[in-house]
Amino acid sequence: QVQLVESGGGLVQAGGSLRLSCAASGRTFSNHVMGWFRQAPAKEREFVAAISWSGSKTYYADSVKGRFTISRDNAKNTVYLQMNSLKPEDTAVYYCAAATAINMWPRAADFGSWGQGNQVTVSS
Repeated sequence: QVQLVESGGGLVQAGGSLRLSCAASGRTFSNHVMGWFRQAPAKEREFVAAISWSGSKTYYADSVKGRFTISRDNAKNTVYLQMNSLKPEDTAVYYCAAATAINMWPRAADFGSWGQGNQVTVSS
């Protein structure tokens, strides 16, 4: 497993931007698919975005496609989530996660390592 620590959340107005970072410990970071999930109050945790170990393949939920961008820097053991054109419905705790493998589409059950979560609040 890898240890994950997120940073970069906060409060932003609708239409604004934030960038989340997730620093991973361990030498096997580059072997992992990395993902971002989020959970709003009284809602289930949902998939946001994921990126393959090489960065060549990315996956996005329809709700964030075109607004969010996931990227990774394997030399820095870090994955990023750039969030633009934020909406109040993006308000949630955002979690970074790592998986050794996924099937056709990322699912929370595929990810064995999770960060502590980082609050993102978008005001209207």
